[in-house]
Amino acid sequence: MSLRSKRITVTGGKGFLGKHLIHHMGEKGYENISIADLPEYDLVNREDVQRLYRETRPDIVIHLAAKVGGIGFNQENPASLFYDNAIMGIQLMHEGYVHGVDKFVALGTICAYPKFTPVPFREDDIWNGYPEETNAPYGIAKKMMLAQSQAYRQQYGFNSIFLLPVNLYGPGDNFTFRSSHVIPALIRKFHLANLLSRGDFAAIVRDFQFNHETDLIMDGKPFTAGPDSPLHDLVTLLAQFGISYTDGWKTGRSGSLGRPQASSAGATVPSELSGVLDNEAANRPRDVIVHRPSSIGSSTIVEVWGTGSATREFFYVEDAAEAIILAMEQYDKSEPINIGTGFEISIRDLVALLIRLTGYTGQVVWDSTKPDGQPRRMLDTTRSEQEFGFKAKTGFEEGLRKTIEWYKKE
Repeated sequence: MSLRSKRITVTGGKGFLGKHLIHHMGEKGYENISIADLPEYDLVNREDVQRLYRETRPDIVIHLAAKVGGIGFNQENPASLFYDNAIMGIQLMHEGYVHGVDKFVALGTICAYPKFTPVPFREDDIWNGYPEETNAPYGIAKKMMLAQSQAYRQQYGFNSIFLLPVNLYGPGDNFTFRSSHVIPALIRKFHLANLLSRGDFAAIVRDFQFNHETDLIMDGKPFTAGPDSPLHDLVTLLAQFGISYTDGWKTGRSGSLGRPQASSAGATVPSELSGVLDNEAANRPRDVIVHRPSSIGSSTIVEVWGTGSATREFFYVEDAAEAIILAMEQYDKSEPINIGTGFEISIRDLVALLIRLTGYTGQVVWDSTKPDGQPRRMLDTTRSEQEFGFKAKTGFEEGLRKTIEWYKKE
């Protein structure tokens, strides 16, 4: 039977990476793909996992499903991140063995690497230390699949592989403030700040509706963002997510910010909002400004977590889909394998690049009371190129432009 005719089940197939992977597989002629995702299958529930195998009868399983988020989400949910991800992987791989699947493709995470792994990260270093603390529950839960994969191959001859992707980004990413990663979070912040500078509150409401974030908590009370929401409340809501509006903030780490008047784009901020803007802007911790508007006067402010010194490697989602397909087709070994681009950029430089690409003209401040996460991240991708010929094709700025354009259109 041709590989393209085999039954392939993709867990998490409705998610960000899953949608791109399934689309890419369809373009390559794969004919029989099933999706295993919520609400049809709760993969934390063993009975649902067993039912998945009975109903989809896969020859190959690609396990993408995960509970995942950014630093804030990780800090709030360490126990559920560990349990849900560990139990999904363990059950899915075990039942794959029980049901005799030909191959199990497990997606790990760069968060599985030790906190102070030498850069670039090489696969042989994955067990040489404890992961960065905010990522450890998630990273260790995912790394358990590597141990399981190697154990099941050794004892049962079960064919499973373990891939280690870096931080993904691209069209269709998760842009919700509660659980998004750094690139979508920053794109959204700069986009909303641009809308605020123009006084386009209707578009701000549409943004929250698009991201299914209309039912929120503000000042400890339920709040629904909608077309009839008072402007005062919408501005307070934006400030809650680190987006505010102020008059010519000159310098310093703290202090009162001036009363807002008009944006550089000419939109007037209603006078009844002045007090809330002043209070919200003045009461949050601040660090060094890294960008100033070209015009004098009122400006938006976007807050960014950390110091900006941490570095990250980012992987365009369509390139990631290609890497997974190549590994599925050509790689059948126990050793873990990195998939990525093999470059790093500091968060500070990323912010500067996104400012340019989004056309943001306000100020950026750093909240150094928030964590940076792992100090550096960059993969050695030599093994994936040698084993199945993968090399990322999408340039970083090109990928960011595509992502920004997609988000603005949506």
